[in-house]
Amino acid sequence: MVYYTHSEAETEGVGAAFAADLPDGAVVALYGDLGAGKTAFVRGMARGMGLDARVSSPTFTIVNEYLGDRELCHFDMYRLEGSDELFDIGWEDYLRRGAVCAVEWSERVEDAFDGDEVRVRIEKLSDSERKITIEDKRA
Repeated sequence: MVYYTHSEAETEGVGAAFAADLPDGAVVALYGDLGAGKTAFVRGMARGMGLDARVSSPTFTIVNEYLGDRELCHFDMYRLEGSDELFDIGWEDYLRRGAVCAVEWSERVEDAFDGDEVRVRIEKLSDSERKITIEDKRA
């Protein structure tokens, strides 16, 4: 599926609609350049999952956890060298918990995925316009 958005709020809206029916335990691999809107998309995901959370980029903490009736773990792999570091911080434990795992900069850790992840590619077309492509092999 391909979506075009014209504001950060619209990008969040696509994330919210996407996550509303996302099953627990899903892994969402996010791709996009710096400033493309990955965190805005995840902010929308949290809202769509019914989480009342202030979502921010986990660049310096590596992972932020948002808890409620559902659980969202938001990873940022920008500062990691590869998937070994992801496994060192307990990747498999997060997967076993059944949380939805949203992973920014997924290209750095692709070998940690099992092939069932949903891929979300966000392209910056202008200062406000984005192209969001969602590839869901599970559907």
